Amino acid sequence: MAEEPSGRAQTGAEALVHTLIAGGIDTCFANPGTSEMHFVAALDRIPGIRCVLGLQENVVTGMADGYFRVTGRPAATLLHCGPGYANGIANLHNARRAGSGVVNIVGDHAVAHVAHDSPLTADVDALVGATAEWHAFSTAPERIGIDAARAIEAAGDGYGQVAALVLPADISWSTGGVSARPAPSRPPLAPDPGMIGRTARALRSGRRAVIILGTPAVVADLHPLLAGLAAATGATLMGSSTIARQPRGRGRLVLPAVPYPVDDAIARLDPFDVVVLVNCPPPTGFFLYPGRRSLLHRPDADVVVLSREDQDAAAALHALASELGVGPVPVPVPPVGSAPELSGPITPAGFAAVVAGALPADAIVINEAITLGGGFAAVMPHAAPCDWMTVTGGAIGSGLPLATGAAIGARAGGRSDRRVVTLQADGSAAYTVQALWTQARENLPVTTLLLNNRAYAILLGEYAKVGAEPGPTARDMMSLDRPAIDWCGIARGFGVAAEPAATLEQLAATLKRALAHPGTMLLDVQFPPEG
Repeated sequence: MAEEPSGRAQTGAEALVHTLIAGGIDTCFANPGTSEMHFVAALDRIPGIRCVLGLQENVVTGMADGYFRVTGRPAATLLHCGPGYANGIANLHNARRAGSGVVNIVGDHAVAHVAHDSPLTADVDALVGATAEWHAFSTAPERIGIDAARAIEAAGDGYGQVAALVLPADISWSTGGVSARPAPSRPPLAPDPGMIGRTARALRSGRRAVIILGTPAVVADLHPLLAGLAAATGATLMGSSTIARQPRGRGRLVLPAVPYPVDDAIARLDPFDVVVLVNCPPPTGFFLYPGRRSLLHRPDADVVVLSREDQDAAAALHALASELGVGPVPVPVPPVGSAPELSGPITPAGFAAVVAGALPADAIVINEAITLGGGFAAVMPHAAPCDWMTVTGGAIGSGLPLATGAAIGARAGGRSDRRVVTLQADGSAAYTVQALWTQARENLPVTTLLLNNRAYAILLGEYAKVGAEPGPTARDMMSLDRPAIDWCGIARGFGVAAEPAATLEQLAATLKRALAHPGTMLLDVQFPPEG
């Protein structure tokens, strides 16, 4: 398409918008600047893409991640020049680790202006090249449609990828734009029959085996088959630490994840002679600690890759089951454990029990609460069915944007009734707290549980693991209580209703009100000092 319906020649920006729409992009998370104004104007004139404003680029990219995790479709982002893209890189890192498809439109100076090295000039091509799985620098309005089509195809490739298209301002405003229609993205690759046979032999060997599962291997439809494989082979099932979206709750398979604490992970994995990987990398410590190893499985274990991350996990598991003569079985129902005390000061176990008991059916839970969120493994098997999403790449500040994008994704899929519940640590909340404003602006059904222990508590544990002893200066750098952060005041300033909760009784009452509230609400969940 070289002309607008009016008959005049298209600009590059208009051709880009038409190509995005032709490729199924219906949402653009944006924080635009001067270089992107012609693209913004084209989005305004051409119906078909809903624009959602984020107040900081790391909010924008995190929203796109959450949107993909719910819809399975890429959204676009609009980011301003190299510094704006750089602001969004942390959550693009998380999106890449999650396998989320994102089409980043990165504005840049007009090509002739770059040589003058104005203040915002940066090597944007190097930035996107180092952080996106596919990228291009568009050089002519006649090519913008082809470049955008390739970006959309790349973002949907396999299970999803991060793509980036650099859009110079003059390419955007110049006429001669030609739009294009993207080809269908490449589906996941077929599994390797040789690896299916090797995995079957390893599971028949009588050695103790663990099957570690990545995101596409844990979809709810596969749970009966996974239960059948475990029952027939005696293998233990475990979730990878990089799972982006996991069905949890009643009727779903209980899949303990590879623990984050390295000593716990090593102890959990050391008994296994065989480690089978399904669409996930080998279990690796986040960091190397003195006296520990990088790979968490036993060094002499036989590591078998049933399917790589770009291969069809469902096909691989069905083929393995067929090779072993195994069929699906009912998902086991775990026994109900003893209930924790639900009165008095807030504890991790009590917090988890209150939240799990209150979750509405089909909720989306966003978990960025490693230190204080440890009580959920015991109570989630009996909670209402839900989708559970975590920060996959370790870059903190993902929770609030993920929740925002997930709620918008649910709405785009016709499920505006789905409640999003965010388990949000206070330290990481401060990174992207601006996402609350977008939640309020869009009137999203998001309940944020701000886990407030007034510290970067996880770092105190890291100090011990690296063999160091924190002194007064180090402890001061991990403390968030001088001054204490007024989370309710911040939330209200962004237009979000907020209430504190300092006991489990208060938490239960305020959570009930929050879940009944039609829009956005934050609860300041005040844990005793030191968690």
